[in-house]
Order: sequence, then C-alpha cells, then structure tokens
Amino acid sequence: MRTLSIVVFSLIALNTFAQKGTVQEKQSFDAYKEVAKALQPYIESAKTGDGKLSRSAFYAHAHVVGSVDGEVYNVTADQFEGIVDEGGPSENVGHHIAWIDISGPAAAAKVEFYDWGGFRFTDFFVLYKKDGKWKISGKVYDSHSRN
Repeated sequence: MRTLSIVVFSLIALNTFAQKGTVQEKQSFDAYKEVAKALQPYIESAKTGDGKLSRSAFYAHAHVVGSVDGEVYNVTADQFEGIVDEGGPSENVGHHIAWIDISGPAAAAKVEFYDWGGFRFTDFFVLYKKDGKWKISGKVYDSHSRN
C-alpha cells in the first residue's frame, strides 16, 4: 500500500510540474511573440518609408548607431525618424527576425533586411518591457556596404 501511495504521489507531482512547465513555456512563447510584435512598426516602416511609424517603436531616449556607405550615423530616434522619411518607401524590402533573446523585462533581437533602399542591413535591437509594453531602447546596425 505504501508503494502505491508513493507511485500515486509521484504521478500527481509529475503532472503538476508538467502543467507548470507548460504554462511557463506558453508564457515564454507569448513573450517572444510580444517582442516580435513590438518590432513590427519598425519593420513596416522599411516598406512604407514612414518615419513616424518607425519612431513609434522606440522609447523617447532611444539611440541609433551604424553606418551606410562608410558614413557613420549616431542619431536619436527622432533624427532617425527623419532619415526613414528621407529614404522613402522600399516596396520590395524583405526581412527576417533571426533571433530574439529575453530575460525578464529585457530583450535583444536581430533582424535582417534585404533591399531596404538598395542595401542589406543587419539590425541589432535592445528592448525593454515597461508597464506591460515592449519598446526599442536602442539599435546598432551594419549596412554591409563599405563599412
């Protein structure tokens, strides 16, 4: 009888841990989807050339650093808004979210772009979740062109 009790208790415990693991996995998966969703305004702005849309993905303090054709840009998110506007639409731009890494309210993501204004870009983002909402805190990038 004691063996049966141990087996029953073990099965109950394993089931509880399995359910808890499933809940944690779903929460983790949901967090990845939330970060990807937070990147979407920025990604869409590549296609539309809409600087305001791009700007909406960033915190007020956000900074952008990278280079295009050897010219280094070290700008605020507000200044980057203007750069996106000036660049205009890139209707054939393609993108791929290469990875997302999350630790609590902090995240990093790598997004590859093809044919954004004729360039290939690799963007690295740092995001933070505040008041239940993910936003970009900073971005560094490589344009794969004479850097």
